[in-house]
Amino acid sequence: MSVFDHHEFDNHEQVVFCSDKKTGLKAIIAVHNTNLGPSLGGCRMWNYIDSGDALNDVLRLSKGMTYKAAMANLKLGGGKSVIIGDPRKDKTPEMMEAMGRFVDSVGGKYITAEDSGISLDDLLLMSKHSSHVTGIQSRYSFHGGEADGNPAPATAYGVFVGLRESVRYALKSDLQGVKVAIQGLGHVGYRLAKHLKEAGAQLFVTDIYQEQLAKAESELGATIVSPEEILSLDVDVLAPCALGAVINERSLPHIKAKVIAGAANNQLAVEAHGEELKAKGILYAPDYVINAGGVIDIYHQKQSDSSGEQLKEHIEQIGSTLSEIYERAEQLNKSTNTVSNLIAEERFGLS
Repeated sequence: MSVFDHHEFDNHEQVVFCSDKKTGLKAIIAVHNTNLGPSLGGCRMWNYIDSGDALNDVLRLSKGMTYKAAMANLKLGGGKSVIIGDPRKDKTPEMMEAMGRFVDSVGGKYITAEDSGISLDDLLLMSKHSSHVTGIQSRYSFHGGEADGNPAPATAYGVFVGLRESVRYALKSDLQGVKVAIQGLGHVGYRLAKHLKEAGAQLFVTDIYQEQLAKAESELGATIVSPEEILSLDVDVLAPCALGAVINERSLPHIKAKVIAGAANNQLAVEAHGEELKAKGILYAPDYVINAGGVIDIYHQKQSDSSGEQLKEHIEQIGSTLSEIYERAEQLNKSTNTVSNLIAEERFGLS
């Protein structure tokens, strides 16, 4: 099947397939839209089922980055890259350097950054061969700590702000005693759990790595549940913080939460699921809006005239952006993802 015929192809400007026999690298770079500026999006390394699974992911993720940048009021477009392989077993320094050369070959239309399975050290290796790598130098920290280039803290804080606003809007409540089910305790999910614990929420968590679960149980008092249970728990909020498409035709009938607000990209398997959530009375925080803290952080690090205070203020605008979406969705009687898409498309010139 041609890429042009792929069901997730959305007039992407460029899709690059990368193979380096010497290092074993197999990767895909996707540039979705550059109307507002060069495309920015992290590099993800994941043990995909096959290359088709990887292509599906990178096309969806790069499109989401276009919408994310537009809704975060950034002068950036959307792109993404994925590396096929287990980051805990297959990754080598030579592979990361090869990826840097491929990023450079796109000529600046794509700027890469950190994502699942890729660390700051990996980015530094890529940057030996390309200037189009960001998140490796930091000037500002939104929380007053050391600025180390890792966007995960900003992403987690933005999701926390958005989740808090979503609970306020849907449940007319603060977070004290609110039950939150978190699917995935990676760099973002665990930090989100800490914010929620400090705000008084009750945590129910799952992850594929047992050490993360043990840590959440001992440090945060979280209740561990199985991956099969997490989506159908009788909780107030479901926070998907792993891979995408978890809201699908199989899981949707069993979701009991009144709010879905998490860090994962592309949580809806198809856009029509947004209408189904609306019909069930479930408030959905569009993922590319609520998880924009990381890209906002990266954007500010590139500005010479910003500050930690301005960065934090920009991240906290995620709450007001979600409120605008919720109010307009209610007025128009449309799903929140539909309204968010319309606003984003107006901003990056699709409509």
